[in-house]
Amino acid sequence: MNHQSRRTLIAIAIVAILGAGVATSVLRPWHGGEAQATPAPPAPAVEVAAAVGQTITEWDEFSGRIEAVDRVEIRPRVSGTIDTVHFREGSIVKKGDPLFTIDPRPYAAEVARAEAALNAAQVRAAHAQSEKVRAQRLLDDNAISRREFDERINTASESTADVRGAQAALEVARLNLGYTRIVAPVSGKVSRAEITVGNLVAAGAASPALTTVVSVSPVYASFDVDEQSYLRYTAPGAGGGKNDLPVFVGLANENDYPHQGKIHSVDNRLDTRSGTIRVRAVFDNADGRLLPGLYAKVKLGGGTPHPAVLINDRAIGTDQGKKFVLVVDKANKLVYREVDLGPSYEGLRVIRKGLQPGENIVVNGLMRVRPGDAVVPKAVAMAYRSELEPRGTTPDRKQAADGKADKPASESAKSVS
Repeated sequence: MNHQSRRTLIAIAIVAILGAGVATSVLRPWHGGEAQATPAPPAPAVEVAAAVGQTITEWDEFSGRIEAVDRVEIRPRVSGTIDTVHFREGSIVKKGDPLFTIDPRPYAAEVARAEAALNAAQVRAAHAQSEKVRAQRLLDDNAISRREFDERINTASESTADVRGAQAALEVARLNLGYTRIVAPVSGKVSRAEITVGNLVAAGAASPALTTVVSVSPVYASFDVDEQSYLRYTAPGAGGGKNDLPVFVGLANENDYPHQGKIHSVDNRLDTRSGTIRVRAVFDNADGRLLPGLYAKVKLGGGTPHPAVLINDRAIGTDQGKKFVLVVDKANKLVYREVDLGPSYEGLRVIRKGLQPGENIVVNGLMRVRPGDAVVPKAVAMAYRSELEPRGTTPDRKQAADGKADKPASESAKSVS
């Protein structure tokens, strides 16, 4: 084969190869296209519940502290050595019960000295009075001068004043002797003895406290109320009139508000820095459970019952300061809905605007979906605790009956409402 023939064969082979490549690229979309296409992801499953419509009496919640009505720091009023501690630390004492005894011997001796001084002053006063009477008779007989008579009158007056001074000194000595026996000024619970037997104590406000006594019942719960709540609730009773607002308190380990009390006082001005005003409520504390200093959850309010929409806090999302929920429409697609929040009511959140009773919203899985997504809804009850939350982490106060969780969302809404 000559050179020209080889060149022709090479050109024909190149054309054939290019033609096969073009045919493959053209025919490929028409063969096996369905097998190569990416399958659409399945719609995510989310828990949905119907917004609860219920007639409620609205309450507001605040944080406060328990305070004792009376709190007294026991300090010595005389100096001396502690002889006896009469109480058991942490016990209940009554007003007048002995707490400490300071060595009374120096003060008993001072009482004896003051009594002796009083007796001497009384003797001198009696002698001066007799001299005054004698001087009067002598003056009438012109036996003494007028000047001598005046001197005896002055002596008698001074002696009488000396008696009153000695009596006052004796009273002070007796008071100091009485101060060596330190008693409880109020009934309540006594703290530990800060200074024990054998230690020397000094009198005065600057001296260290020997112990403290706090009253047990009743007690105060003090809390700060914002301006809007003050105007809504407490302003009508702030002027000294009758205030019938109910107040309930719960401790940190209590799920409810079992302690009921009443408003005792409202401060006389609003703190412009915080925008709050201090309110004090009073509670009976016969069992001593409300210990001064404990954190208190305060529920304040009442008023006219009104219809409200309630949902779980877990269903609420935040979008640049706005609160929203995702509503499931009839086509199982999510719709963005901005809402206005109210206070908490029995574990659920009051929705003031943006949602109607019976509308189905996402209560769990909110972070996995977006508005407009199609979802597979799983109907659950509008419980206080999420169905997916591990048991034992949050009190299940609003858990619905077991059968309600398996109902459709519309039926669940009817049963809860």
